[in-house]
Amino acid sequence: MKASAQKSTPLPDDRPREKLYKWGCEQLSDAELLALLLQCGNKQRSAMELASELLAMAKHNLSELARMHPLQMARIKGIGKARAAQVMAALELGRRRHAGPPLLKTQVCKSSDIARFLQISLQDRQQEVFGVLYLNRANRINHFEIVSEGGITGTVADPRIILKKALEQNAVSIIVCHNHPSGNLQPSRADEQLTQRLKEAAQLLDIHMLDHVIVSEQGYYSFADEGLI
Repeated sequence: MKASAQKSTPLPDDRPREKLYKWGCEQLSDAELLALLLQCGNKQRSAMELASELLAMAKHNLSELARMHPLQMARIKGIGKARAAQVMAALELGRRRHAGPPLLKTQVCKSSDIARFLQISLQDRQQEVFGVLYLNRANRINHFEIVSEGGITGTVADPRIILKKALEQNAVSIIVCHNHPSGNLQPSRADEQLTQRLKEAAQLLDIHMLDHVIVSEQGYYSFADEGLI
């Protein structure tokens, strides 16, 4: 008589959803959290196996994972474009959660307030980008916008676009910023010239340019702190 096959019960480590409800999110590993995002595997591999391969591709580092292009993730058989988009969306929500409170609730009082927000917002950018913070009379930020994106070595910002947006946002003052993916925080001559042009143009519209902040993973540089604005 042929014995009937018995279906094995998954071990607790293979059931991250149950583990989450029983012990909480903080008890889950990075792979288990990713497996929840992927939701299910395919015929050959479980969601945990797919999540583990994705983490291995990112050298088991969430910062490296956030820098990956979704098409890189999609190359793993069983993930595809839809699931890669889910992972990228979750990483972006996490980034916005950390960036949001300083913008929406905290009054800007010093350069470190801006630097912290920018380091979170721009940390995964591989190219240089130029952004502007538009502030109201209470030094609270009405709006943040990246106005230009460049290559590895630089970007070009148009003062007309920056100031047009300032008028649209009813901004009383602005803080401009950009990142240095290379890690070098020293401003270039072009940075200094652009800062001066922007300051002079803003004054004509009775808009105060409070600072120009350069950020990298190593720290930040404030033109205002250095007495250059």
